[in-house]
Amino acid sequence: MTSQILGYAVKEMGGTLNPFTYAPPKLGGNDVRVAVTHCGVCHTDIQAINDYYGITPYPFVPGHEIVGFISEVGTHVPNLKEGDRVGIGWQARACGECEWCLEGETQLCMKIEDTTVMVPYGGFSSSVIADHRFVYPLPSSMPAEVAAVLMCAGVTVYSAMRTHITRPDLKVAILGVGGLGHLAIQFAHAFGCEVTAMSSSPDKMEQALGFGADHFINSNDKSSMRQVDYGYDLLICTANNGINWSQLLMSLKKRGKLVLLGFPDIELNSTNLVAHELSITGSLIGNPSRMRAMLSYAQEHNIKPMVELMPMAYVNTALQKVEENKARYRIVLVNET
Repeated sequence: MTSQILGYAVKEMGGTLNPFTYAPPKLGGNDVRVAVTHCGVCHTDIQAINDYYGITPYPFVPGHEIVGFISEVGTHVPNLKEGDRVGIGWQARACGECEWCLEGETQLCMKIEDTTVMVPYGGFSSSVIADHRFVYPLPSSMPAEVAAVLMCAGVTVYSAMRTHITRPDLKVAILGVGGLGHLAIQFAHAFGCEVTAMSSSPDKMEQALGFGADHFINSNDKSSMRQVDYGYDLLICTANNGINWSQLLMSLKKRGKLVLLGFPDIELNSTNLVAHELSITGSLIGNPSRMRAMLSYAQEHNIKPMVELMPMAYVNTALQKVEENKARYRIVLVNET
């Protein structure tokens, strides 16, 4: 085991990431240590760097879409061994005692701020630790960069759809053709739904249709949006800003449902929400069984993110590209050693 780990840390809110070395965290009996080969860049990393959630500890090493090889196993790990290629997502542990953990919904653990793989330090580094129950063996034929993105973006959209797509004939709209949205289109298409992609970027139409959307709408075009009033059973929101909420709610059928996958700020008049008996809900990643099911489903249906690879040392460039909405559609950092 190496005496020092190299990561990229931000030392204060909103700062840039710089090389940061630290001693390997102590390995618990249920933990494994993973040598990181790839780590995806997620918009959540940017929000955490800026302490959007109010829980970021500094110095902070982001990164939670991790692929690598197990380098050490704890004394109570039954099903993993050194050398296994695995993936780790946002959640790396759970308290195991609260009502949600006892029901198997570990993503809702009451101690959620302590459950992320970014505690103590995340995947923009050479090594991480995680409880073995949140470490997932990967299909041998699945490329590392594909698996990395599926660890967060993939399970986020898959879990929401498994919960809310109750039958295949639903009309589903995906708002945002980005890091989450381009995967959401693929999953909804594989589920057999009629899929409409909504985006404020008309130049994404051809790619959205290529991902499996049946229709495309420019969400900034009011006349186009009015043509789909009462059009959708389910609307999956993957966008984080620039949303006309009143206009969006009008596109839902009565008793339709809006599912939020990101963390957009919401401001709306409640008239349509009440008069049309609409529902707004959120969906957070998924439990381990959902993660395993998602990996199998993505492999079976050839669902893959569009990925740009960058060296880990280019982390600030990657974050800037994501923040400026210039990534097409996910960036994965690669450890070169």
